[in-house]
Amino acid sequence: MKTNFLNTIIQRQNQQQVVPSNQTIAHWAQTLLNLIFPERGASTNYDQEALKGVFFELKEELQLILKFTKGCGKNEHREIAETFFDCLPEIYRKLTTDLTAIVEGDPAAKSEFEIIRCYPGFFAIAMYRFAHQLHLLGVPHIPRIITEYAHTTTGIDIHPAAKIGEYLYIDHGTGLVIGETTVIGNYVKLYQGVTLGALSVDKSKSSSKRHPTIGNHVIIYSGATILGGETFVGDYSVIGGNVWLTKSIPEGSTVYHQAEIKIKEKNS
Repeated sequence: MKTNFLNTIIQRQNQQQVVPSNQTIAHWAQTLLNLIFPERGASTNYDQEALKGVFFELKEELQLILKFTKGCGKNEHREIAETFFDCLPEIYRKLTTDLTAIVEGDPAAKSEFEIIRCYPGFFAIAMYRFAHQLHLLGVPHIPRIITEYAHTTTGIDIHPAAKIGEYLYIDHGTGLVIGETTVIGNYVKLYQGVTLGALSVDKSKSSSKRHPTIGNHVIIYSGATILGGETFVGDYSVIGGNVWLTKSIPEGSTVYHQAEIKIKEKNS
């Protein structure tokens, strides 16, 4: 090995930000999800005291993750972990609304068990809701690692800073992208291949709102692309498949892409 190459690696080691491994962080998040939704098949039957003990262990694990994450202030890790677990009942409540939205909205869904165990959309939403709460608490790196784990697992890319309401329904979900400054209301349905993105990737706009705002009771079908921080989709609107939208639309709008079909007749 060349000396310059080895020295470069050593310099990167010395400069790296101390963060626990992605596997450790993902394992913690998945263990928490398995605990609050035992339908996932990874939890034992606990009585109340035993359950308190398991939650305490997960809180201790989160404290260790935060303690060794550069960017968390001295002794902040304890306070953040306490606050996160205080917020867990509300996170769980929101996840039950998402579960209800899928049960009531997907004709193929036969039971809550099937959704919790099998649906990538529900898994991605759960990871987002954990990550978003940590983001709100000012935790660096960890929220993005959690949502990127979900992205790798499901193909659904939700930035932890996005603001998402209750009763979110993601169907199929592969290729779905929800950008950092996206705002989504309640009772929204999103299908595979939807992009809620930015009009510009100019780095100078990183601190501005770059992604759209989606109102309540909106349906966005597969392949639709909605871009821009000033783009607002009004309540009760329907966005058809493969639509390209960069302007706001009022409440109750229907936007669709009209494809031109040409049929070439065979010669006799």
